[in-house]
Amino acid sequence: MKYVDLVKSLEIFGLSDRVTLREIKARHRELVRRHHPDTGEEGDPERIRLINAAYALLREYTDAYRLSFSEEEFYEQNPDERLRMQFEDAPLWGMR
Repeated sequence: MKYVDLVKSLEIFGLSDRVTLREIKARHRELVRRHHPDTGEEGDPERIRLINAAYALLREYTDAYRLSFSEEEFYEQNPDERLRMQFEDAPLWGMR
């Protein structure tokens, strides 16, 4: 897998470079419903093949991705918690 293939798959899905697996799956279902030749409004077999190939590549990448449960990654994913941790004892925060 090349990075350009990963970026192209995200473009096919119309997603940014920061997405969750849930967002990838939801977008795949939406695109399949729209483009599937049997049920979709736009029934395009070539487009559905492209969508499924992009989904397979995204799933391959996410399945092999090593998740980080480090404290730094947690606070990057949850910036409100970082602020709460930094300022919880400050009188202006309103906690005390």
